[in-house]
Amino acid sequence: MHALPENAVPPFPASDPTAAVPLPPRGHTLDVLGLTVRYGAFTALDAVDISVRPGEILALLGPSGCGKTTLLRTVAGFARQAAGQVLIDGAAIDDLPPNRRQVGIVFQNYALFPHMSVADNVAYGLQARREPKARIATRVAELLEMVQLGAMRDRAPRQLSGGQQQRVALARALAIEPSILLLDEPFAALDRSLRLDMQIEIKRLQRQLGLTAILVTHDQDEAMSVADRIAVMRGGRIEQLDTPVAVYDRPATLFVSGFIGTTNRLPCLLLGVEHGMARIRLPDGTHLAVPTEAPPPPGPALLTVRPEQLILSDEAGPDRFPVELGLALPLGGQTIREARTQAGVPLRLVEPRLGAIRDLGDQAFCGLLPGARPTLFPRSGAEEE
Repeated sequence: MHALPENAVPPFPASDPTAAVPLPPRGHTLDVLGLTVRYGAFTALDAVDISVRPGEILALLGPSGCGKTTLLRTVAGFARQAAGQVLIDGAAIDDLPPNRRQVGIVFQNYALFPHMSVADNVAYGLQARREPKARIATRVAELLEMVQLGAMRDRAPRQLSGGQQQRVALARALAIEPSILLLDEPFAALDRSLRLDMQIEIKRLQRQLGLTAILVTHDQDEAMSVADRIAVMRGGRIEQLDTPVAVYDRPATLFVSGFIGTTNRLPCLLLGVEHGMARIRLPDGTHLAVPTEAPPPPGPALLTVRPEQLILSDEAGPDRFPVELGLALPLGGQTIREARTQAGVPLRLVEPRLGAIRDLGDQAFCGLLPGARPTLFPRSGAEEE
């Protein structure tokens, strides 16, 4: 019996049913390298770097004018960069026209052809490529069944609901079997129920087809629920790119902390850090010890705390500070509560709705929920948006 070379892995026999053969990742990669786009003197994108993994949905989230749609249009070939590259599966596509980039795009306004039937809208891209008629017919039938519109193939777009029109637009984008799918605020015009249906549809198709997609949205809940990762943009740059949970729980900047979800900002003085606990002093003189992972240097700071990380108590105690209670809004099994510190800093809390809601103006004491991990940022030069 021959010895195997050092570090070699013995092969499984072909007949061994337990042999695990790794499958190649489904989908395609998209790399944006140093992308800069200018409109005159205005820089819409400033040296942006993004890598989208095979079969991943990446959401672009940020305020109006931050560069989300410009990034999408540049990848699609509708806008020209001043610098940088766009690569699909490692190959640059910058010199290709939009119709040769293997990129599908779904717009907010659907952009369906009103004089064409549902089936003809879906077939449009394939007909433009002069695909064989038999293949076009088969592909259109498959896609209409996939988006659950097979029975409506002969209808005009005006005969469909908003959600159905959006599904036609999605099927048309998928018909050309794009390497990358771009979704530009695709559900913004839909009501809440239809929007949720389409979000589920996108996730279903992602799993079924291995879609690699970029989703531009203003809806934070949509980004948090649909995307595998989120890129938070501001002023043409990426502030943070990470999983939805990491962006929410561990914001990299004060802007991200305030833009994603709701956060409270408590001015404080950071006195020092020992064994992962930051010692801070609030303006009213209260001393608190809060857990921290990457604290700033000692000095003026802002403690950012999510509403669900705070808890109210009727009694004073260690690591609690006095507050005056404000308005309370019952919401299902929870109460959304406003409060104010002695220094006048407004707070928002989420607490279980147990028994009677305490009255406006009552005094209470506020502290951190056990296990909560707030974030500290330096106050000097901090953004105040």
